Amino acid sequence: MQQLTLPAPAKINLFLHILGRRVDGYHQLQTLFQFLDLSDEVTMTIRDDGKLRLLTPFPDLADSDNLAIKAAKILQLATNTPLGADISIKKCLPMGGGVGGGSSNAATVLHGLNILWQTHRSNTELAKLGLQLGADVPVFIHGHAAWAEGIGDQLTPIALPEAWFILVKPNCHISTAKIFQHPDLTRDSDPITVAAYLQRGARNDCEAIVRKQYPEVDKVFKLLNNLAPTRLTGTGACLFATFANKESAEQALKQLPDNLQAFLARGCNQSMLHKHLQSRTNSI
Repeated sequence: MQQLTLPAPAKINLFLHILGRRVDGYHQLQTLFQFLDLSDEVTMTIRDDGKLRLLTPFPDLADSDNLAIKAAKILQLATNTPLGADISIKKCLPMGGGVGGGSSNAATVLHGLNILWQTHRSNTELAKLGLQLGADVPVFIHGHAAWAEGIGDQLTPIALPEAWFILVKPNCHISTAKIFQHPDLTRDSDPITVAAYLQRGARNDCEAIVRKQYPEVDKVFKLLNNLAPTRLTGTGACLFATFANKESAEQALKQLPDNLQAFLARGCNQSMLHKHLQSRTNSI
């Protein structure tokens, strides 16, 4: 096999509690990841000369800083393979939206090149490599909805209701670093259990700060919250409203202004990437 195309799915944080700050500056948190049936598409083609090339340009981001290329480089160095790759990314997921686009692209590249290069790394090994790129990468590597603790890297798989969502990207870009450094950010939430979350839900500790700092987010939040319970995912900018079924989500979507970047999506306990990998394995 010389070429492989795989999905790079979106995720949402169904809640986000910040429990404290570590001495290294990272925040201790609890969150719950679930995937959506929305994805980018990543195509990888083997090169024999060892070069890594990104064929899709991204404005304001050097190719060497793109997580897809960084992921390829990390796997290349870890396995001492002489092979390289051309990588192209068909974007669907909103950039800077808190749905994990860059981290998901990186995880898909690790899985895809592990297959193409025949480097035979396990999911656990790939997740350790991916953690070097960001705390969100391991959940995409493992590909299952998960309760997360630590800096978001300590994962416990969980089965959740696969609800329907409207995902909206307000017209702004949010700096995650700025939100996590904000002096008014809640950093002393009490830990909760899975059972407590399933019984009464939980909040996003970043939501109040983001809504206050970014009027565009606050405006969309109020609009969506009139239709269904709404939350910020991660530090945003994307917001999601939750619906019990597809029909009610579709009706709500029709009520939104045409100028909003809005998506209809279903929650998935298994990511589109892993469904694809599983079907590929079954067909071999």
